[in-house]
Amino acid sequence: MPDNWTKPVNAIIKESVHPKSNIYSDEHGAYYHLGSEGFYHAFVRHAEQYVDGNVHTNGIENFWALLKRGIKGTYVSVEPFHMFRYLDEQCFRFNERFGNDGERFDLAVRGILDKRLTYKALTGKEGKEPNAAN
Repeated sequence: MPDNWTKPVNAIIKESVHPKSNIYSDEHGAYYHLGSEGFYHAFVRHAEQYVDGNVHTNGIENFWALLKRGIKGTYVSVEPFHMFRYLDEQCFRFNERFGNDGERFDLAVRGILDKRLTYKALTGKEGKEPNAAN
């Protein structure tokens, strides 16, 4: 992550994470200010150790490894404008990994009730004017 991402990263964290939450990270400089921003921040220096008590990055590294494996092995070709959908699916799978298949299916079905996704929205063509040549 480039050093000039410090402000955007911290803004995203402030929007997404409850104040006084525990945040565990690696030693990247973008995260150094989190302790003074109202979070409980602890980090590991991977050059020295990967785990310090409860402080580690193994969970997020596991998540990214599973996402990359899914994209390369299952989906093969991913359009950038759909990436948030693949991330949402992987988040669901990861967060519900301790349940059984029936419980996950029930949660997924309850999440889609009364929601409609049109083909135009799915393909990113919603709201675009039709081409006169078509």
